[in-house]
Amino acid sequence: MHLRRRFTLRSTVPRSAVLTATAIATVIGAMTWSPPAMAATYTTLPAHVYAPYYETYLAPNTASLTATAQASGAKYFTLAFLQATTRGSCSLDWNSNSAQPLNYYNSDIASLRALGGDVIPSFGGYSADHGGTEIADSCTDVNQLAADYESVITTLGVTRLDMDVESASLNNTAGIDRRNRAIALTEAWAAANAIPLQIQYTLPVEQYGLDPNGESVLQNAVADGAAVTSVDIMVFDYYIAGEGTVNMGQAAVNAATNTHTQLAGIYPALTSAQIWGMEAMTMLPGIDDYPKKTEVSSLADAQTMLTFAQANGLDLLSMWAIQRDNGGCPGSRDQNTCSGIAQNAWDFSHLFEPFTH
Repeated sequence: MHLRRRFTLRSTVPRSAVLTATAIATVIGAMTWSPPAMAATYTTLPAHVYAPYYETYLAPNTASLTATAQASGAKYFTLAFLQATTRGSCSLDWNSNSAQPLNYYNSDIASLRALGGDVIPSFGGYSADHGGTEIADSCTDVNQLAADYESVITTLGVTRLDMDVESASLNNTAGIDRRNRAIALTEAWAAANAIPLQIQYTLPVEQYGLDPNGESVLQNAVADGAAVTSVDIMVFDYYIAGEGTVNMGQAAVNAATNTHTQLAGIYPALTSAQIWGMEAMTMLPGIDDYPKKTEVSSLADAQTMLTFAQANGLDLLSMWAIQRDNGGCPGSRDQNTCSGIAQNAWDFSHLFEPFTH
């Protein structure tokens, strides 16, 4: 199951050296792969974008990206998830499924772009991070890992990659270091080819901000010379016990504010406004995974998040996930295809869509 629980963050409840330019050039020169042909153009995302996650593992029993965009009004999507074909592999498929190779969505993405939209491919997710098929955990060759990232960029024609790091991947220090070293190589390659690459990290959060292992992911990125454009915090599945119903809107604001303080320590050269501009939030519409059903994000909570994001100039808003944005399963928690609360189809998306500009 592709749940975003923070299993590694608590023991009692279920939750989930800078590379010099010379060094990078030396490594790139030693690489032996030949990346695919470049896409004709590479277009960056809007400065502020609503890009909900799209659960690719529901295919073929879900609407296409283009049909979803036409129905919902959302034009940008974060595609979940690219994973190693098997544990120990350096090859990628969508959801470790050989029936969904890397180019599986190319035609759909082209149609989406014709509507003015685009996608952000996401690596990892709970199942891969927990099971060892997150590509940086699985592939121990940094050069090959960089080649994988480059292949995704050239095959899909994208300019942003999302690294969803949770569960066991948060504590896999070797995987964390490989990922960031490969990102640094990929960024050098992209710069050499005039590709405006952006890297996004999606990490679990609490109201007090990132846990130490989440901070370590970003600290290692700095040490390895991997530039990070966006830090996306998952503002749900807190597993807050003994406090009754949680105000999820205020909890998200608390989490984002405390994460801002942490990022200021990790990136001391940035201004406060620049740090806000690299923050992002992903919420879950309706009832999240906590069994007591006390963590429920309503449209009012979403409005609180939107107002905060607009006021502070956040980079991205997202939800887990677009297929859940409907009221088709009243009272159910953490379902792949509905929110569990009373709502009209696409209510959350319609609220967030104006954030894109």
